[in-house]
Amino acid sequence: MNTPIEPNLRLGVNIDHVATLRQARGTRYPSPLAAAFVAQSAGADSITVHLREDRRHIQEQDVRELRQALGIPLNLELALDETIIALAEELQPHACCLVPERREELTTEGGLDVQALSESVAEACGRLSRAGCRVSLFIEPEEAQVDAAEAAGAQAVELHTGRYANLSDPADLGREVERIAAAARRARSAGLEVHAGHGLHIENVTPIARLPEIVELNIGHSIVADAVLMGMAPAVARMKGVMLGARRRAPSRSAV
Repeated sequence: MNTPIEPNLRLGVNIDHVATLRQARGTRYPSPLAAAFVAQSAGADSITVHLREDRRHIQEQDVRELRQALGIPLNLELALDETIIALAEELQPHACCLVPERREELTTEGGLDVQALSESVAEACGRLSRAGCRVSLFIEPEEAQVDAAEAAGAQAVELHTGRYANLSDPADLGREVERIAAAARRARSAGLEVHAGHGLHIENVTPIARLPEIVELNIGHSIVADAVLMGMAPAVARMKGVMLGARRRAPSRSAV
């Protein structure tokens, strides 16, 4: 059976590093909310923020303002932290993505080990689902993790593309794309919505955007970096154009 191509691949723009710049000087600017409005006007389909336990960039007030003011869905990334889960239950963003988190890391490193944390992940999925949030799990592109995500009650998985983004050898890249594709097929067959993200930029996004099971890419650092030079609206529009161009040129392939 061929997997149909979904032409409208969604772009979630992660604005964490707008807040990183603000926090570097302890100012009130640049405003994540203003950046979100610009991204929205330029074609972003959703806005992603990660409220970390250490509050190194996004703050609770940012999440509250975004939840109140945005005209597109808000995707809140969060760890298995009681305080932040409770905040998500209160604010009820459109989507919540459970991610791993370590204080010493520069950014999220690797996927959530849903197999090892099955009980706590299932509890969090249940709570967030009952609050009306679409729940996704940020996982390694491994079939065992996909199966664990399904068992935990997630509605979606976001496949970690960090390893892919760090490779340069064409053969290694091809193998990693196929590993991501296999996990995407497994998730799709289990009835899970399939997203992907981490380390994606203009020059490497095309092979991932071509995978027909993937319906959403969440991209932040590279868009904010491009925005420093060209502005947020052109950076978002350029990424969205490359993604959709890749999707239009992608052939259907077997889902089995």
